[in-house]
Amino acid sequence: MKLLHTSDWHLGAADGVRPLLDDQKFFIDEICRIVQREQVDAVLIAGDVYDRSVSSAEAIRLYDYAMTRLCMELHTPVCAIAGNHDSAERLASCSELLSQVGLHIAGALTREPQIVAFDDAEIFLLPWITEARVKSAFPEEKDAVRSLEDAFRVVADRYRAAFAPNKKHVLMAHAYIADTETSTSDRSAEIGFAPQVSADVFHGFDYVALGHLHKPQDVSASIRYSGTPMPYSFGKEEKQEKSVTLIDTASMEKTVVPLPLLHRRTTISGTMEEVLHFACADDVKNGYVRAVVTDSYLGLEALTELRQVYPNLLDCVGKSFEGADSSVTLTVQELEELERDPVEVLCYFCREELDLQPDERLIAMFTEAVRAVEEVRK
Repeated sequence: MKLLHTSDWHLGAADGVRPLLDDQKFFIDEICRIVQREQVDAVLIAGDVYDRSVSSAEAIRLYDYAMTRLCMELHTPVCAIAGNHDSAERLASCSELLSQVGLHIAGALTREPQIVAFDDAEIFLLPWITEARVKSAFPEEKDAVRSLEDAFRVVADRYRAAFAPNKKHVLMAHAYIADTETSTSDRSAEIGFAPQVSADVFHGFDYVALGHLHKPQDVSASIRYSGTPMPYSFGKEEKQEKSVTLIDTASMEKTVVPLPLLHRRTTISGTMEEVLHFACADDVKNGYVRAVVTDSYLGLEALTELRQVYPNLLDCVGKSFEGADSSVTLTVQELEELERDPVEVLCYFCREELDLQPDERLIAMFTEAVRAVEEVRK
């Protein structure tokens, strides 16, 4: 059979005030096209289906759209596990009922292995775990679980003991494996707070479909992160080719299938003049842009100019008053907040252009002037 491995959809994620739902629907539709074209037998989503444990109504509708297309229209079973961003209980709601139409969800760790059986393969669903959850599920192993690595070994041993003969055994897990590469959007992992486990805990499985890290990468010949289907940060992710992974259980051959993007992410750096007239393709200019301006302070006028050239500008970095080598970053969200509040515009202008903080008297005079202008406009 043919499996499609994906993960870390982060439905409902946003860049500041800019929702990414259009980009996410775009990759969902592309995954559906791959499922149809490649005659995929099952889709594996290895955690972080949502970006937040309490998801927005729009994110839930997008999830419903994706599962309806895959399970009902394309008649392709989906196996999904909860990641650290998901609410295990919410994701697994009505799981027994949903499994009847091909949507198999593991929200929280259970004592008995959660297995989806196919003709020639078994899919073991291991959601995000902690030491405490493993001790709760296996109280007899409480003394043996002294680290997250121990916790994974306890669970993996139970799964290996449940292997059916003459089948391939595929594990889905959401974990941070040692000696792997993170991206800026791998929040806690990127700054070193997330505990790591060794790849050895997964020995014996024919394939391990991992989620959690956002860069597509092989941990070993049989262990792989599919990565996110779209970039969620600037920096390292700009250069990553996003993809899904196809696994043929007959030969265990892996095929990486690139995913197109609705919006590219690009950092453009140079003087203000160079950035405004940067020679680039339309998909760069109309994509998500981070502008690094090396010779100018960031003011509203400069940001307005940049947005006229780069309509999807998300981030700006400019010089700071604090020193020649210092810089200050202003997101488009902050710009939009400034535009909504005239007093904030005044305060920002005074800080950036005059290097001072306006006092109450100046703010009162400015507020009265704004009120007078608004009266005239009426």
